[in-house]
Order: sequence, then C-alpha cells, then structure tokens
Amino acid sequence: MRARLWVVIPTYNEAVNVERIVRAVDAELDRIVPGDHRILVVDDKSPDGTGAIADALAAELPTVEVLHRPVKDGLGHAYRAGFSHALAAGAERVIEMDADFSHDPRYLPGLVEASSDADLVLGSRYVPGGGVRDWGLVRRLVSRGGGLYARAILRVDVHDLTGGFKCIRREVLEAIDLDSVRADGYVFQIEVTYRALIAGFTVSEVPIVFQDRKAGTSKMSPRIALEAMWLVPQLRRSAAAAVGAASGRRRVGTID
Repeated sequence: MRARLWVVIPTYNEAVNVERIVRAVDAELDRIVPGDHRILVVDDKSPDGTGAIADALAAELPTVEVLHRPVKDGLGHAYRAGFSHALAAGAERVIEMDADFSHDPRYLPGLVEASSDADLVLGSRYVPGGGVRDWGLVRRLVSRGGGLYARAILRVDVHDLTGGFKCIRREVLEAIDLDSVRADGYVFQIEVTYRALIAGFTVSEVPIVFQDRKAGTSKMSPRIALEAMWLVPQLRRSAAAAVGAASGRRRVGTID
C-alpha cells in the first residue's frame, strides 16, 4: 500500500545527524500514522558519507528511502526533487524539515493534526508559544527582520514566512507550479507559502521552538540573506504569473 504521509529531509554533510534524525522521525510517525508514512532523505553527494549512512538505514527500515543527487545545487532544488519523488509515489501530505534537530520531531503530531483543517501548516517560531534557542543577536535580527520585510512587501498575514518546517497537502504542490520555483534558502520557503496563499489555499501556523544545531555546520550564509532582500519584491509578480499559468494548464487538462 502506498504511504500517504511523506517527510522529506535534505542533507549535505550531515553524517553526525542523519541516523538520529531519521530514527527519531520514524518513531514519532510510527506512533501517529503507523504503516502510512515514508521518510525520504535527499542527499546532495555529501563528501562526509551521509548518503552511505542513509542507504544503510533504508536497507534496515522499510519506511526509509534515499534520493541521491549528483551535485550540491541548493536547498530549493533538493526540496523540489524530494517533493516530486513523494508525489509520484502517491503522497497526500508532505512534510519538509531539517536534518540537524533544529526542527524537533516531537512537533510532527501537531503539524499533522493541523493539516486536517489547513492546506499548508507552518511550524512557526513567531506565534505565541514559539521561539528560538541558542541564537546570537545577529542571527535573531536577520531571521526576524527578514520575515517582517517579506511580510510587509508581500502583504500577507503570516508570521514565519522564512521557516522550513512545513506540512503541505498534495493539492498545494500541484497548484503552485513547483518546477518554476527557482529560489533557494529563505526565499524558497517564502515563495512556496506565498504561492499557496495567492492560489487560495489556507495556511495555518503552529508554534515550535527552533533549536540551533548541536552538531555539524550551519548552511546559513550572508548570500542567502542577501538573496532574500532583492528577490522577495519580485515574487509578487512572478509567483502570481506562475500560479495563474498552472491554473490554466489544469483547466485545459480537464477538457475532453
């Protein structure tokens, strides 16, 4: 039987984390949706052996699959590949999350439960009950400021546009023309949520506490923050056009 709930975890040099996160996610999902979930590790040819560790887990655990990509070319590309794989395998809901435990698996039941009433559920640091731990002042300012900037430019009432812990219904991913989402990092997360909103889907936020990684190296960089500054204003035009084109293709496809 096909699994209806998939978790996509992109990895690059996460050898110290990948086994622990996969086992923790698998245990949590086995408790709430036993036998109806898959975990997809999308590895970008990590030189530290992450892919081999993930392969060993897939050989041991029937709920785990690995998608090996030949090069490291950005978070957005990895997520698009993972989402496409999950949809082709019959996923009805797809969760995206980091491999480094900054997204705690204990929040998975809340995201899944909220997705019964919303098309896209965000694990939010910036709603009551949410927060961050172990961040310095600069990173707090960059994250909070980037979110407020995007919220003001795009004129949406979402508190954590840049967060990467999401549960997304299949209908959303099919409607937002995923292949045309070219941004990475912060902007990828912003664009997916923004496209869902302008396509008319419901977006909900549930509180999470984001814990900075304890092992491995952060992928956050000044380039990603700068990318957000100049790409976000372009989203209002490009995202609307892409969603409209996708809607048109769906309508044409229904004509006999």
